[in-house]
Formats: sequence, structure tokens, C-alpha cells
Amino acid sequence: MAIEYYIEQLLYRYNCVVVPNFGAFLTNRKSAVIDSVGKTFYPPTKQISFNEQLNSNDGLLISFMAESQGKSYEEALEVVTTASKSWDKNLRSGNKILLDSIGSLWINKEGKIQFEPSNKLNFLPSSFGLSSFISSPINREHYKEEVEKLEENIPFIITPERRQKQSFRPYIKYAAILLLAFSTGLTAYLAYNKLGSNELMVKQGAQNIVSKNIQEATFFNTDPLEFPVLELPIIKKTTGNHHIIAGAFRIKENADKKMAQLRVKGYNASYLGVNKYGLHQVAYDSFERPEEALKRLREIKQTDSPDAWLLSVK
Repeated sequence: MAIEYYIEQLLYRYNCVVVPNFGAFLTNRKSAVIDSVGKTFYPPTKQISFNEQLNSNDGLLISFMAESQGKSYEEALEVVTTASKSWDKNLRSGNKILLDSIGSLWINKEGKIQFEPSNKLNFLPSSFGLSSFISSPINREHYKEEVEKLEENIPFIITPERRQKQSFRPYIKYAAILLLAFSTGLTAYLAYNKLGSNELMVKQGAQNIVSKNIQEATFFNTDPLEFPVLELPIIKKTTGNHHIIAGAFRIKENADKKMAQLRVKGYNASYLGVNKYGLHQVAYDSFERPEEALKRLREIKQTDSPDAWLLSVK
């Protein structure tokens, strides 16, 4: 399968999918929207964007392809590298790249890569089964015209002599108007309650997901970790080029405490230093061979942290 298939699968689970030496596809949560003009409701979704500056290999796409296809890390890396070179060549030649369910890419006059999302798929798992719908407006003028036509037709149906005897005809007219008004108001009330309930459910679902993400977050944490402070030497890992990342922290103290936690659990944890984003990286372990690193990464995802990922450096 083409690499865009694996990019689609990862966009459901992650907010950033990097294609090495090409760029990164980013997702940003967008809340539900009600178009007051078109009377259309749009459910929450993930809005996709592209950043060509984020092109360093973080190991996510390569590891996922290697595991899915049953190939080695080097074989998967070669496939992605070939595809990214082909995409770059097509763009530089003035061609437009179409990724069916993701979007299209092209180069503008300034030589910058432009991206337009396709919006065919909603990559937000919590919005599964939800689709946009149009709420038809209640046209009260329509019922008014029907009543006026009814008033015009009644005198031709009933003879003058019969109208005089049946003096209750005006009451019938007013009863019909009241009945129509009552049914119209009831329909509007039910529609309003239904729309309000749907909107409340969407907001509550969004709040629950945000709370869950905050509780499960392991990266970019700025709050001090609740763990006894241990005096540990700063170790620069040099035993391998394939590192299983446990976390990246803005505060050095949090990185030291995370490393202490992992060592208590029995991991050969190490401090990798500061990356180009100014974050202190901590690794579970490092390996010379990528096969060993991938095997250990699967074990850690199952037993300790599903958010662990592989960083391979030259």
C-alpha cells in the first residue's frame, strides 16, 4: 500500500505525522459549528494542516509501516524515503500531488508548499457516526397563506341561507387558526429542544475527551512530578542510535524525576539532552540495532506506556 494509507491511519490516533525529509501533517481539534445562515450543524472534527519545516524522522511512520508490513526498519525507511523524494520532485516540476483522503499539495510562486485538506474523512474518533445535517426553518407565513385561502373558499361552499343558520362558522375559523398555531409552536419547541440536547451532548463529550487527554499526557509537561527527588548524574546516552523515548520536558527537574521513576521500574533509562525545540528528552533504553529497539518498543507500549515512540539518529 502507498504511504498515504498509513498516514491516514496514524492521523486518527496522533496529532502529528512526520514524513521524513518532506514535512509533517498536523491535526487541530475544531469544535462543533452551527451555520446560522445555512441552518447547518457540523460535528467536531480534526482540521489538517501541513508544515514542511517539521521533516526530521521521529520514527512513528517508519515503525508503524514496518510493523504493519512485517518488514525491517531499514526496508520501511527506504520505502518512505523513495516516496518523499518522488513527491518533492513532482512538486518542484510544477505538478500537484493529490492524497485522496488527506488533501492536495502544490508549490506557490514564492516556492513554498501549499496544502488544502480534502475534508472527506473526519479523523476525530469521538465524532464517529456524526455527520452534518440541515435544520429546515419553520415557515409560519406558509400556514398563514393556507388559512387565508381557506377563508376565501368557505363562502362559495356554504349557501347564504345555510350561513345564517349556522352562526358557529366564525368559531370554526378561529378554532382552525388556533389549532394551526398550536401545532406550529409544538413543532418548533420540539425541534429547539432536540437541537439544544444535541449541542449539550457534543459539548459534554468534548469536555470529557479533553479531560482524558490532559490526564494521560506524557509529553511537554510543565508541572513538577510528584516523586521523591534523587540526585542523579546527567548521562548522555551513547550506546546506540535508536532510542525509545519516554518523554520530553520543558523543565530539567521533571526530566530527572522521570528518569528516576524509570530506573526504579528496572529500565536502563538515560537523559538524551535537549532537542532543537528546547525540550529535555528521556529514554527508556537505547539500542544499536533497530530490530531490537522495535521489539523492546512493542513490549513497553503494552506494559508501561502506549505513548512511547522510537527516535533514530544518524
